Amino acid sequence: MKIFNAIKILFFLIIMSVIAPVAADAQQTPHIKDVANAVERLRQVMISADSVALDKIAADSLSYGHSSGKVQNKKEFIHSFTSGASVFTAIDFTGQTITISGNTAIVRHLLSAATNDAGKGPGTVKLGVLLVWVKNGKEWQLLARQAVKVP
Repeated sequence: MKIFNAIKILFFLIIMSVIAPVAADAQQTPHIKDVANAVERLRQVMISADSVALDKIAADSLSYGHSSGKVQNKKEFIHSFTSGASVFTAIDFTGQTITISGNTAIVRHLLSAATNDAGKGPGTVKLGVLLVWVKNGKEWQLLARQAVKVP
């Protein structure tokens, strides 16, 4: 009888070790989709330079790091787009991964873009980007970004 109970317990533990991760993934899937949608909105507002949308998508304590090493706060981030200092005419994200931990999401992707920054003219850029998003109420907001140049 003891062996039978031990087998039942072992079987239960094996089943739970298979089901628990699947259930956890299923719970994260809607959040991953929400974060992916927020990243897409960010891509769109980086192109449109809509100050209201930029303000809404960025957390108040935003830390926005450029591949040059320059770091901007929320006000500077918005101003760089609305002033023409950072002008994206097209942006493409590839190789994107999203990891969620509680109300924080980490997004990594490659950014390939066409630019037309004031005083520089047309150009292209390819960057590796790390984004940190935080859930604020029902919305995901960009908390931090760091970019590095890639060949």
